[in-house]
Amino acid sequence: MSSLVAFWNLENLFAPEGHPGREPWIAKAMQKDLKGWTPSLFNRKIAQLASIIVRMKDGAGPDILGVCEVENRFALQALADAVNLALPARNYQLVHVDSARDQRGVDTAFLYDANQFTAKLDELFSHWVMRQTGTRDITQITFVAPSGKQLVLLANHWPSRSSSTGDGAEYSSGFRATAGETLAYWHDRIREEKGANVAVVALGDFNDEPFDKSVSIHAQGLRDKGDVSRAKSARFYNLTWEYLTVSTKDRKGNTRLLNGTLYFGSDAALFDQILVSPGIVTGKSGWRVVDGSPRIEAYPPMVSHRVGEGPVRFGLPAGDVAANVNLDGYSDHFPVSVRLDEV
Repeated sequence: MSSLVAFWNLENLFAPEGHPGREPWIAKAMQKDLKGWTPSLFNRKIAQLASIIVRMKDGAGPDILGVCEVENRFALQALADAVNLALPARNYQLVHVDSARDQRGVDTAFLYDANQFTAKLDELFSHWVMRQTGTRDITQITFVAPSGKQLVLLANHWPSRSSSTGDGAEYSSGFRATAGETLAYWHDRIREEKGANVAVVALGDFNDEPFDKSVSIHAQGLRDKGDVSRAKSARFYNLTWEYLTVSTKDRKGNTRLLNGTLYFGSDAALFDQILVSPGIVTGKSGWRVVDGSPRIEAYPPMVSHRVGEGPVRFGLPAGDVAANVNLDGYSDHFPVSVRLDEV
C-alpha cells in the first residue's frame, strides 16, 4: 500500500484575534491584519481547509501532510481535530516547533497519521534561514513506518519575494539561495548519519521556480532523474517537473489546464515543490515514487476560472471583513502530493 505525502501552504492560518497564546510581538506586527479575525472566521477557515485535506488519497486523507504559514500549535491542533473528526480511521498528530522571530510569526509543521507512522521526536530539528526582516524555518523530522523503514522529511518555507524596494524577487534572491544552501547542507549531514541511500523528501513553498538557481543549483534539486540516481553526493530529483502542466475539471465538466500552484493575476508560478533523494529514485532506500503520482491537488471548488486558473483564497480581514474574506475560499496555494511505495 502506498503512502501519500503532501504539502500545503495554508495562507495565514492564525488563531483568532486576541488569542491568549499569541506572542506580544506577533500581536503588534499583525494587529491590523488580524482585526476582525473572529473565532467564527477561524473555524470556517479550518472547516474549508479540512474539506480539501480529506479528499486527498481518494478520500482517505494524506498519510503525512507538511504545512506552512500556521501561527502556532493551537491553530495546527484545530486543523488536526477537524480532519480526525471527518476521517475516524485516521489519528493525525502534530510535529511542530515554534519559529524564531519571523516577521509574521508563521511556522512549518507536519500532520501525520500515528496509525501509519511514528515520529522520532529525538530527530526533530529546526534549521533557521536568517534575513534582516525575520527568519524562515526548515523543519526536519524522521518518520518510521511499521516495517521499520524510515523517511526523513524537511518542510520548507523559504524567504518571500517581497521587499520595500519594489524589486522583491531580485533583492531577496540571495536569501533563497541561502535557504537552498541550508537544505543542501542538511541533506549532506543526513546522508552522513544514515547512509547514501537514505530516503529524504524535501517539500514546501520555495518562493522560487524549479529552474531558479536557489533550487536547481544551491539546493541541488535537479530535473534529470538519471543524474540524480547516479550521483555520489547529495542531490535531489525535483518531482515538480512531473506536474509542470496538469489539468482539472471546472464546474461545467470542461477540462482546464493548471500550470502552477499559485497565481499572480493570470501568471502561474510553481513555488510548491517536492524533491526526493537518490535512494527514493532508485528504490534502494526501501521507498520509491509511484509512477505518475506527483500532482497538484486542485479540486474544482478550489479553482477560480475568473483570471487564470488560480486558487480561491479565504484571506484575512485586514480590518474589512466583507471586502477581504471569502467564506468559500481556502488558500492562495494549491497543495501538492506524491505517493511512495515501500519496496
